Amino acid sequence: MTEKTFSTSCGTIHYWTNEIFPGRRTMVLLPGLTAGHHLFDKQIEAFEQDYNLLVWDAPGHAASRPFKLNFILMDKTAWLHEILEKEGIRHPVLIGQSMGGYVSQCFLEKYPGEAAGFISIDSAPLKRSYVTAAEIWLLKRTEPMYRAYPWRELMKAGAKGCAQTEYGRSLMEGFINTYTKDEYCRLAGHGYRMLADAMEADLPYLIDCPAILICGKKDQAGSAKSYNRRWANKEHLPIYWIEGAGHNSNTDKPSEVNRIIREFIKKLPEVSS
Repeated sequence: MTEKTFSTSCGTIHYWTNEIFPGRRTMVLLPGLTAGHHLFDKQIEAFEQDYNLLVWDAPGHAASRPFKLNFILMDKTAWLHEILEKEGIRHPVLIGQSMGGYVSQCFLEKYPGEAAGFISIDSAPLKRSYVTAAEIWLLKRTEPMYRAYPWRELMKAGAKGCAQTEYGRSLMEGFINTYTKDEYCRLAGHGYRMLADAMEADLPYLIDCPAILICGKKDQAGSAKSYNRRWANKEHLPIYWIEGAGHNSNTDKPSEVNRIIREFIKKLPEVSS
């Protein structure tokens, strides 16, 4: 994978690709809040020989710092779209973990017809109808809640709450350790506020391409499991429950998640040259 950069008015985004071949399916890997691109190492290892891959450190995360945290989710989506255009990538499969799944849904809203598929990994729907006013109120007040915790306890909870395996937790510990407490709280607070704003925008967020949901059976992040059950039922989306996996199911059970991803992509129409 080759590291590349993309400049914005708020800062520089770092992203990585393998060699992009025209006519070959592209996976766009979008990590969750506070996580870096290494969250998808096991997917890159499994797919880099067969597919075009693009993964980023999201704006404000890991190598994509310093970055002004004054953007909204649609800005983040627009930057992703510009990066794809820069790389000549058309009709990608969007694979979003947690916050990456929300970015994917914004992409489907802003650029209808441009995605070949969407895989949600431990994410949730953006539609306003799924959340209560109280839940949105809490999302907007995450930062002061985080700041109330001692830093050591917050770091421990951040890693333990996301993964069930030693590998998954060590990855999250590594990500979190790159931040100061102030950076971490500001980044998380900004992420949840822009998520709440995107929900309050009450846009259709229609999924206009083949899609599946993946969720760890031990996902402890908020009401993720409940959201995924309702999302699958209401939108008639196939859902895969990953035994023994937490919120980062692609790191806890990579072989199973990779199998599901591969089977999904194989069923998609051939890439037009």
